Amino acid sequence: MTKLEYQQIYDIVGAAMEVHHVLGRGLEEPIYQEALKMELEDRGILAEREKRLSLFYKGRRMDKTYLADFYCNGIIVELKSCSSLVPEHRAQLFNYMRITKAERGILINFGEPSLRAERYLYSFQDNDFILLSKDNYKDYIIDL
Repeated sequence: MTKLEYQQIYDIVGAAMEVHHVLGRGLEEPIYQEALKMELEDRGILAEREKRLSLFYKGRRMDKTYLADFYCNGIIVELKSCSSLVPEHRAQLFNYMRITKAERGILINFGEPSLRAERYLYSFQDNDFILLSKDNYKDYIIDL
């Protein structure tokens, strides 16, 4: 991941923080989706809301699709509005990242007292997901 690619993650989370600051917690997810779309636009960040993600089997496109909350600069962004994140929420994001081969994903929860944003990298080679934290994110930036 480059510094620019990390900055894109940082900017999306910053927009979500502003939405959480203005609206607070406890609203329905579609309200946060609409507000985040507006905030991203205000910041000049291109984002496709409710992006339909195609599935493939042995190189053939399937009729079934997934619907990601946002797709921004190659980043899958999944929103929640619940008291706490559970493994199923992460699995949903991971599936989206894996099927689209998106290297970066963000899981955002507006339902907690403070905004919770988990930033992930997907390693195709290892078929593994890496949680980026303040302690390790610099290990994954290639042009520091």
